[in-house]
Amino acid sequence: MALIVMKFGGTSVGSTERIRHVATLVQREVARGNRVIVNVSAMSGVTDSLITLVREVATPETPDAFADMDFVVATGEQVTAGLLALRLQELGQPARAFAGWQIPVLTTDAFTKARVEQIDTRNINAVLDKGHVAVVAGFQGITEDQRITTLGRGGSDTSAVALAAAFEADRCDIYTDVDGVYTADPRIVRTAKKLDRVSYEEMLELASQGSKVLQTRSVELAMNYNVKLQVLSTFEDKPGTLLVREEEIVEKHRVTGIAYSRDDARITITEVEDRPGVAAAIFGPLAESNINVDMIVQNVTPDGKATDMTFTVSKGDLPHAVKVLKENLKDVRYGGLHTDENVAKVSVVGVGMRSHAGVAQEMFSTLAGKGINLIVISTSEIKISVLIEESYLELALRALHTTYGLDAVVERG
Repeated sequence: MALIVMKFGGTSVGSTERIRHVATLVQREVARGNRVIVNVSAMSGVTDSLITLVREVATPETPDAFADMDFVVATGEQVTAGLLALRLQELGQPARAFAGWQIPVLTTDAFTKARVEQIDTRNINAVLDKGHVAVVAGFQGITEDQRITTLGRGGSDTSAVALAAAFEADRCDIYTDVDGVYTADPRIVRTAKKLDRVSYEEMLELASQGSKVLQTRSVELAMNYNVKLQVLSTFEDKPGTLLVREEEIVEKHRVTGIAYSRDDARITITEVEDRPGVAAAIFGPLAESNINVDMIVQNVTPDGKATDMTFTVSKGDLPHAVKVLKENLKDVRYGGLHTDENVAKVSVVGVGMRSHAGVAQEMFSTLAGKGINLIVISTSEIKISVLIEESYLELALRALHTTYGLDAVVERG
């Protein structure tokens, strides 16, 4: 008897009709003789509505305020879990809904962006041993001092994989509104192809660079704990995409996929005095405020006395980032602080970059040929990212997809 973790995203449970459909998928898995833990997101749009309610009464800025915000926002997943458990019971399948604190899922106290530290398996195992389905509210946990936390956007993916790791599940199936991982966003690039297999490393880069199929931390957890993870469609009964280790992929293309993000904002601090400790003075307070910095570029003046520092943060973090910087740069001489939200990030990803030269040159020449200026460039062993004007995003994606031969990509064995 296998143990399967099934995760359903917000679109999959976006209405009571869809929750009824999800219940049939769960029931089908149980009928195969498997034990099942279901992890659910809030119904589509509910989390945003709850955040809007919070913003209408307060502007959270302190840990206590963010904790109470999590208390409100976490209710979305609890509604879905309760409804799905009720529907399963209606179908004759015993089930019990769990909030994160009832398991419990212990997390850090970084409210709105908490990380899972430990999952107690006893309460859920007691339910599974009775032949019942455990329906878990994703995206949430609880601190040691009993404060409810949320795991950040996409946190239900993370909690699903964390559950699979904690219970040593045979498989973790992520059900969503797409039928797998594609070479690019098929809504923008019509020639995008679905991949039957993607390495953990590639998926980690794709997710971190903007791909919405899986959340970054969920892929990282799957890779670290060797969780068998696959992406499937809730609405179509067809094979999805399986995440595997790199050595399991026989044919490694130069580029496996192209990701993008419209969620980036650029910050530039000009004429910063160039001395030891300046970078720490800029980025240290941002890290302490749980603000993630992505792309960074530094340009030193010819005389070596000053530098311009450009970096990116998420658009949601931009107001807070600017506030933190202004509060902590009082003792640093600089010319000005400028922001730009009209940017987008494009990334090409592939383990084949390790053995194929010229990938960066092809990217830069292709974009130059389309008249697209590169604002910031960053690289890793299997990824190249560029920041461009947002208005050029779709043109860039289509051009690069063709350049790397992805229009006619064959699936990898």
